[in-house]
Amino acid sequence: MASPESPANTPLPPEPVARNLEFKAALLLLFMVTLVAASVTYLLYARGMFESTQQLVLVAEDSEGVVAGMDLTFSGFAIGRVRRIELSESGNARIVIDVPRKDARWLRTSSVFTLVRGVVGGTTIKAYSGIMTDPPLPDGAVRTVLAGDVAAEIPRVISTAKELLENLAALTSSGAPLTATLLNLQATTEKMAGPRGALGAVLGNDADAQKIVTALDRANALLARMDAMVARADAQVLGPGGVVGEARSTVVQLNALLTDARGSLQRVDAVLQEAQAIGANAREATADLGALRAEVEANLRKVEGLLNEVNRKWPFARDTEVKLP
Repeated sequence: MASPESPANTPLPPEPVARNLEFKAALLLLFMVTLVAASVTYLLYARGMFESTQQLVLVAEDSEGVVAGMDLTFSGFAIGRVRRIELSESGNARIVIDVPRKDARWLRTSSVFTLVRGVVGGTTIKAYSGIMTDPPLPDGAVRTVLAGDVAAEIPRVISTAKELLENLAALTSSGAPLTATLLNLQATTEKMAGPRGALGAVLGNDADAQKIVTALDRANALLARMDAMVARADAQVLGPGGVVGEARSTVVQLNALLTDARGSLQRVDAVLQEAQAIGANAREATADLGALRAEVEANLRKVEGLLNEVNRKWPFARDTEVKLP
């Protein structure tokens, strides 16, 4: 039997009690709440909840593929975020977008907005501003979005491709006009490779081609003779003893004769001037002779009167004739 003082019967010491356990638990809980609040605040700040924004409303026929939180991109950068989607009175979808004011400078009154639904990727909303000098887009602006659905174009593309293949099959069939044209082109090419070349292919037979060649040879011979005739004509007309040289010498002689005639005319002009001077002097002398004759006639009339008076006074005089000198 074990003694009472054995280690198995020895009582254990009491465990120490933690001091201020409730205070530490409350402090830890407060730290966790603060950490969660800070994380939420940071996430809200990172999402732009505390940033000054302006509103943009895009009107589309439907909002398929558009969800809240989708980005509005410009040149590949997100400048806005879809806040909510509404249904207007006219049945169109109103996409309300919040755009930060620091990024609103990229949107102008002439900006264009597109809503593209891809086949593989998701739906994207993009903005395009071509003229950056236009006025800025005002707050609360409403713009119509241009929608493009790639999947909706697939049936039309398939139909067009099918029609194209049918037309191609019709063109390449055995009885198609294109086949006949290619055969004719091959025949024409073979004729052009023949001895008569392209001339035989155009005329269709060698006899006509030979006639054309003969005519060309005759035309070349005629042109050669014409060249010789032109050369002889040039020699006769423009040569040293040609017509042009003789005409030039004749013109020189004619110029000499004209020079002599000009000198003779100058001498005749001098003679005429002298004759005019003599005529003027003769005219003056004739005027003086007329006055002298009038004076002589007056004197003769006086002498005749005197003689008549003498004959009247001396009647016995027989010879009454008066002889003038």
